Amino acid sequence: MVAGVDKAGIEARDLRLLGRHTLGGHGDTMHVNVQDGFAYVGHMGDDAIGTSILDVSQPADPKLVAQIERPPGTHSHKVQVVGDLMVVNHERNPSEPDAKDWSAGLAIYDVSRPWQPRQVGFFRTPGKGVHRMTFWEQPYVSMSGSAEGYTDQIFILADLHDPAAPAEVGRWALPGMHVAAGEQPSWPAGRNGKHHHSIIRGDRAYGGWWDAGLVILDISDLANPQLVSWLEFGADVSANTHTAFPVPGRDLLVVTDECVQAGPGPAGIRKQIRVVDISDETSPRVISLLPVPEGDYRDRPGRSGPHNLHEMRPGSFQSSRTIHATYFNAGLRVYDITDASAPVEIAYFVPPAAPGGAAIQFNDLTVAADGLIYATDRAGGGLYIIEPEVEFP
Repeated sequence: MVAGVDKAGIEARDLRLLGRHTLGGHGDTMHVNVQDGFAYVGHMGDDAIGTSILDVSQPADPKLVAQIERPPGTHSHKVQVVGDLMVVNHERNPSEPDAKDWSAGLAIYDVSRPWQPRQVGFFRTPGKGVHRMTFWEQPYVSMSGSAEGYTDQIFILADLHDPAAPAEVGRWALPGMHVAAGEQPSWPAGRNGKHHHSIIRGDRAYGGWWDAGLVILDISDLANPQLVSWLEFGADVSANTHTAFPVPGRDLLVVTDECVQAGPGPAGIRKQIRVVDISDETSPRVISLLPVPEGDYRDRPGRSGPHNLHEMRPGSFQSSRTIHATYFNAGLRVYDITDASAPVEIAYFVPPAAPGGAAIQFNDLTVAADGLIYATDRAGGGLYIIEPEVEFP
């Protein structure tokens, strides 16, 4: 075990910096995918750049090969790639609250030449647009998208068989969201039930539904998703449920609540990462919490809490025991859940803030099949490529 602070100010245990790219001064990075030696990176929307593509075939020396500008009033901070297709979300940009117009939906690109991306289609949604999507196997993509008559973003499945003419296949919403059909929200004032995104395993979709918690859907009939179970964690301990990750080979989910502000959060809630037993999928139950990082992170600037996990998309690092998470100003954290009732932290990586920044804000990540970790910093740091110094289980 190697732990400490190096001469560059990096706090780390069993992880080291291999490469980094600031993306030409556009370091407000978010979602990241890696495929065939290229990294695809979304941006928060702080300036004109929406998507960057880098050659990471030499990960110690990544090279920027293309950048796509976002439409006015829009942020396009999420990106996923399968084969020659890249999908990018379009959503109203919260950094431009006075914008009168924006693009809403999902943009589809041909990236057979990653250095020369070419838009070939668009899936349009009314309202504020698409927040996040899961595109792991062609031709289907699931997303959190806005729709007429609903209170907020819902679960939508689309078919990309013809990228130039994407088509909706099915949808599902929490009871109470479809106000145009006479429904009324069941959640209390100040809370919001909406779809953040779902991860698909077989014929199940495991979704984070913001203040409504965890939802498991049966999608064996794509046109007619059905509720399997709905677990609300409790307004006194949970808000902003983000990711519900099904652990390979185990009847477990790892579920994050997103930290959305500096300090303790609403009503003193400290955001957590939960381990949920789904051996009876009709009655999921929380069995443990992943350890909160030790240290003075809550006293440092910026958000201090979890965001996303390495979701183990096909072709990436797979494990039934090792969980990688981004934790905003506490950087990257790695956990061993061999004993799901007593998970332990086994590694971490916390670089100093980008020049001019108050704190690191590690946002998202993916882990390649070779174990290299690609993590993004929304506070100007760009893309970090991190190498394990030990073999994780």
